[in-house]
Amino acid sequence: MKSATVSVIGRPSAGKSTMVNTICEMKVSITSPIPQTTRNKIRGIYTDQRGQLVFVDTPGYHISEKTINRKMQDVTVSALGESDIILYVLDGKRAPKKEEEVLADLIAKAGVPVVCAINKKDILTKAEEEDMEFFLRNRFPSAPILLTSSKDDDGIDELLIELFKLAPEGELMYSESEYTDQNLEFRISEIIREKTINTLSDELPHTIFVEVSDLEYDEEEKKVWVRAFINTEREGQKGIIVGKGGENIKKIRKESFKDIKKIFPGSRLELDLRVKAIAKWRNNQAVLDKIFREMNK
Repeated sequence: MKSATVSVIGRPSAGKSTMVNTICEMKVSITSPIPQTTRNKIRGIYTDQRGQLVFVDTPGYHISEKTINRKMQDVTVSALGESDIILYVLDGKRAPKKEEEVLADLIAKAGVPVVCAINKKDILTKAEEEDMEFFLRNRFPSAPILLTSSKDDDGIDELLIELFKLAPEGELMYSESEYTDQNLEFRISEIIREKTINTLSDELPHTIFVEVSDLEYDEEEKKVWVRAFINTEREGQKGIIVGKGGENIKKIRKESFKDIKKIFPGSRLELDLRVKAIAKWRNNQAVLDKIFREMNK
């Protein structure tokens, strides 16, 4: 029996979250075309007859001096030394430049076995494949390098084979039925954040965070009641989230309701969504500490 933690590292929009969701066959990480949607370490659990791999999906590594981006950099770097294996995911369509070089150097120095996945193989040219393989082979001469498509579930089985080869022997860390260890409040807040980001496209991608203020579950009555706040930075942005005649907030609630309901099958769900402004929260150390603390409970 094999058992290992696997840190999934890569630049924004490399397809890390989609890969974790594909492997775990359940929605673990939220996904969006907006870069840096993932802000924290999210654990997805994969178990089969070979053993168990616990995937830690991390924020896309992006060089920036903004307070929130430095927080996300810290989350990613801390994951490097906390795992048995590093799964390095690269966007094959994006030529490796300074940011990729910095990240590759950090991974190489971590002293942890590495498996490299060149993602988006469904749209890669032969020249792009060769350029990326050359970049990786120079930095990770002994690491397995695989072509994958998270979206199409292509190359994922081969990826799992390589990860299990490197995994040490050990007992299961979680029961076979579990696919994540996130707490309920966090899972619900991430679903709402995903639907908000995807509804608003690129209007307010990083100016929001979601906080579940109340969660009540009546097991006898099979009833769940959730109140959550979508927080933005300025009073004027609240109107964008609500939308004309409330059309945006209605859409966000409808889409969120469908995914949250899957967490509580057979229960009646009531979802109360509200919007408020917290001025300049992305540069407020106290607010960021609270958000990242809640995320990593």
